[in-house]
Amino acid sequence: MIVVTAPTGQTGSKLVATLLGRSEPVRLVVRDPDKLPAEVRQRAEIVVGSHCDGDVLDRALDGADALFWLMPAAANASSPYEAYVTASIPGADAVVRHGVPRVVIVSALGRGSQIYAGHISASHAMEDLFRSTGAHMRSLALPAFMDNVLRQVATIRNGVVSGTLPADFTMPWIATKDIAALAAELLLDHAWTGQESVEVLGGEDLSYLDIAQILTEVLGVPVRYELGDRAAIRRFLVDRGVSEAMAQSMVDMDLAGERGINNVTARTAGNTTPTTFREFAEETIKPALAG
Repeated sequence: MIVVTAPTGQTGSKLVATLLGRSEPVRLVVRDPDKLPAEVRQRAEIVVGSHCDGDVLDRALDGADALFWLMPAAANASSPYEAYVTASIPGADAVVRHGVPRVVIVSALGRGSQIYAGHISASHAMEDLFRSTGAHMRSLALPAFMDNVLRQVATIRNGVVSGTLPADFTMPWIATKDIAALAAELLLDHAWTGQESVEVLGGEDLSYLDIAQILTEVLGVPVRYELGDRAAIRRFLVDRGVSEAMAQSMVDMDLAGERGINNVTARTAGNTTPTTFREFAEETIKPALAG
């Protein structure tokens, strides 16, 4: 039995589809089952509730052989450590109570870099929490998500993609479908033991200038990069209900990105995933703009 948290998100939904395609027994922890496709509701076991809730996790982890743990950061948390670590304590406790043998956890690159990075630093602390359970663990240390560019569909339609990093600053990017594929591979493999970080650099290193150029070529219309202001973005987030601490944490994460926290690990064939940004733009962004 494989237990999957956050099964309606960008990564979790793809992971669930892969696991069910392999006819694996899957149990999903989900607040709103109606957000799951009908076929998934029919084929998977469903535990309704939050994976921050110990009682929910007791039901979900009973008899579990593996756990996929992804903690979406609560926007109104008092700190990133509350959002990642405190919120994950019920999960770590339940792993111990139920003796779950293997845990695959979503985290971030830069562990050991000595760079404070808001959300990223908190995700590293969340890793340590799960390491303390003694379960066999693989932590997926990930870079920026290509899928986050989808949030800019409206501005891309107007010929602009924006960010707060220097236009020519390159860093690694990954597609969530490649994260799901790697997570599925680990969850389906019953042989691995111990606790390790799996550093993954995605398909390629890109700057926002590269992204704008690829979008221009794929979409057939000019797309330019526009440098945003971090202070203005922070105010925008707070005005939309994000707590002061979490808005600052997102800025801190961005600043750490500019300091190179995602660039510490050297790229190799082994840590490079298949999907390039051009493929992602063709498969995902272009249809989204047409929809």
